[in-house]
Amino acid sequence: MLKLDLTQIDGSRHLLIAGPTASGKSALALAVAQAQGGLIVNADALQVWSCWRVLTARPSAADEQAAPHALYGHVGPDQTYSVGDWLRQVGDLLGRRLIIVGGTGLYLSALTRGLADIPATPHAIRAQADERLLRPGGLQALIADLDATTRAQIDLKNPVRVQRAWEVQQATGRGIAAWQADTPPPLIAPDDCQRIVITSDRDWLADRIAGRFRAMLDQGALDEVRAMLPHWDPARQWAKAIGAPDLVAHLQGGPDLAQATELAIIATRQYAKSQRIWFRNRMKDWQLWHASHAGIHPAPMM
Repeated sequence: MLKLDLTQIDGSRHLLIAGPTASGKSALALAVAQAQGGLIVNADALQVWSCWRVLTARPSAADEQAAPHALYGHVGPDQTYSVGDWLRQVGDLLGRRLIIVGGTGLYLSALTRGLADIPATPHAIRAQADERLLRPGGLQALIADLDATTRAQIDLKNPVRVQRAWEVQQATGRGIAAWQADTPPPLIAPDDCQRIVITSDRDWLADRIAGRFRAMLDQGALDEVRAMLPHWDPARQWAKAIGAPDLVAHLQGGPDLAQATELAIIATRQYAKSQRIWFRNRMKDWQLWHASHAGIHPAPMM
């Protein structure tokens, strides 16, 4: 049962709730919406896909009836989706109080800090980058093509970041650092919202993750994956759902279900760790709240 002191929530401003997977974000958002009003808006890059409801722990049909929700399960697997797409859709929802909840730190940081309006990368350039990265020394070759300012600012050990920077430079003739320097004002300024990051004891969260994934299986997660098996392409965005690759491997004759379940739980814990690192490094000016068995309680500021 969620014990929530509403005096800690400013009902006159937008509310942004971040936190690792399985930490209780959605329960907090629903409790606030029912008590104070507001539109619950998804800020989880995996919960946008129409093919995954159970597997990504989207709000249930009962939750959606209890309070208005937006930007959940609205993107088909044949589409692509970006943080820019998400920001534009959130912009269309402004005009009422928003309760924005999710674990995708890039979405929430872009919302409150602004996002450079970089043109989409043409498919041919992305395919070229994919091919070059697979060659021996491919990462270093991409790095060598970057402008000096970009090389100084991005994580050169991260192939995803390097490839993205290379694609932008090839597609636009301009370094990604230059694009980011022209970042427009944020869609929701920090003063116009209350920003909360949920934290928890690691063992408590690990138990929650394991229990939730097993509950997902009981609720039909394996059936969701089985339905998508004919369309499975690990390179597609929707295929990045945590646990999907492990359950696909099981259905294709790999590990048994118990082994696949443990692998998926491990992957989810690793994902939660990466989320915590993002929040700790990129969202230091957000208010820190602690989740526990008794509910969610305010904690000292970061």
